[in-house]
Amino acid sequence: MELLQTTLCYLEQNGCYLMLHRVKKQNDVNHDKWIGVGGKFEPGETAETCVRREVYEETGLTMEAPRYRGILDFYCPPWPAERIHLYTCTEFTGTLTDCDEGTLEWVPKDQVDALPLWQGDKIFFRLLAEEAPFFHLELTYDGDALTHAVLDGQTLPI
Repeated sequence: MELLQTTLCYLEQNGCYLMLHRVKKQNDVNHDKWIGVGGKFEPGETAETCVRREVYEETGLTMEAPRYRGILDFYCPPWPAERIHLYTCTEFTGTLTDCDEGTLEWVPKDQVDALPLWQGDKIFFRLLAEEAPFFHLELTYDGDALTHAVLDGQTLPI
């Protein structure tokens, strides 16, 4: 199966993640969810080139030292399957700008779980908080409901 290659980044500052509330695009798999910033690879881009470009386009910020944290395979028919390259970043420069895909907001990490998230995001937020080594997480959904999760080859309880 061909996976759409995308990136997802969570910028961190003062105990907060920069979250994007996806409310501006029609026909958006993430509509009304809170996610990080990122997007689709352009031809010839590596994951790091893509994440740097997407973060700059969506936030106006330039990452100094992105950390590649894991790979998320996201299955949610009828949407295309995605391989998401997950990054975090604590060092960046620039001035935060408006995003045409939603509203950007710094959210305290301990309040992120209370937002309307994809269920599987809570799994990788826990892994990020635990400073887990590089991981591979497969997430399968039926609509908004997480039906299957596999972390590094091990099925997780749902």
